[in-house]
Amino acid sequence: MKRALTGMTALALIWSAGLARAEDRKLTVAVSIPAADHGWTGGVVYQAERAKTLLEAQHPGLKIIVKTSTDGASQANALEDLTTQGIDALVTLPQNSDELTDPIRQVKAKGVFVTVVDRALSDPTIQDLYVAGNNPDVGRVAGEYMKSKLQSGNVVVIRGLPIVIDEERQKGFDTAVAGSGLKVLEKQFGNWSRDDAFKVMQDYLAKYPKIDAVWCQDDDMAVGVLEAIKQASRKDIQFVIGGAGMKEMIKRVADGDTMIPVDVLYPPGMIATAMELTVIGLYDQLPVRGRYVLDATLVTKANAKTFYFPDSPF
Repeated sequence: MKRALTGMTALALIWSAGLARAEDRKLTVAVSIPAADHGWTGGVVYQAERAKTLLEAQHPGLKIIVKTSTDGASQANALEDLTTQGIDALVTLPQNSDELTDPIRQVKAKGVFVTVVDRALSDPTIQDLYVAGNNPDVGRVAGEYMKSKLQSGNVVVIRGLPIVIDEERQKGFDTAVAGSGLKVLEKQFGNWSRDDAFKVMQDYLAKYPKIDAVWCQDDDMAVGVLEAIKQASRKDIQFVIGGAGMKEMIKRVADGDTMIPVDVLYPPGMIATAMELTVIGLYDQLPVRGRYVLDATLVTKANAKTFYFPDSPF
């Protein structure tokens, strides 16, 4: 028995030594993401920096480079620069799919493992790993809640940007409310901006004397919508549904605010999930390739505290 234990101990020491050597292996991961131009992307930057600190502490040989870009052209330039730094993997949330597909293809051609977050590329074969929220369900969950809450009434919609994500969310919402008593009065783009959404909502309020509810694809836009309603002193609007999980909105849900009864999750923390999966694949050589789609959870007063992070910027 003593020999067996000694043998097992020796194996454990060998395994631990091997693990330590693997952890010390020098690897570089580049993270290319949009700059914090609104709340959700601010959350992405915060979560990426937080994940960088945690992952580098866990893996002594790991170096993570986080680069932010203000637009597609600057992100393409950043990607070209990053490839000169000998990176082993790229985790990227593209400014837009079409413009960044070829620059990311060039990164991939250098033998780099590519993880794409949120905005799928025009050519999905470039992606080794894809991590995103469930965009169709962001719309579907909001639509089903609105249908169950109102059953009939006038609804206005504020879309995001004219890209695939927006189309998927809008299709999910349209499918959910089809055949119901809800009448969608109009849909306009708010560009995922609270200022633009404020202006769109002002336009709606001037056009339509009776609006029962508002669906907008983003919590930033919901802030603008609520301000427009407040300034117009309109009492006909029963509630607004946004999405993503902004802490201000989650707090309002938790507090029982009737104007924000629910929220639909599309968390910026998905960038951290993508980084973690990529690093696991590099160090542990686990099969992380494929698609990872996060749930579009309906946040209600009953579960809101679970999703409230007061220290987050979003």
